[in-house]
Amino acid sequence: MTTATAPVHATDQDRHAWVAPLIATILLVLLGPPALLFGGLSAMAGDSCGPDGCPSALTTSVTAIYATLGFGILVTLPALVASWALPWHRHWSALRAWLAAVAVLPPLTVLLLVFTLPMP
Repeated sequence: MTTATAPVHATDQDRHAWVAPLIATILLVLLGPPALLFGGLSAMAGDSCGPDGCPSALTTSVTAIYATLGFGILVTLPALVASWALPWHRHWSALRAWLAAVAVLPPLTVLLLVFTLPMP
């Protein structure tokens, strides 16, 4: 007993497959530079308290910002490329949307951490 697989028809094409990756790309273009700028400048938040006198909450937040800046590209770039590169069929729509959302998370995390830095 053999089963034949149905051919992929034109109706299986997702006409809106480009929407999630495009939104993620636009958000990355808008959020990426401020995340890099403010994240890079976040180390100056501890200038007034010196290297040894800063509260641990501040140093932990700055460490988390720099870790996210350093390793965020390892999440953002593959997720964005994969969201564009997946086949444009309805079967892949949910994964494409998730990958596009994951691609935006590192810059959002950096900005959230920067704007919620504790006072020295």
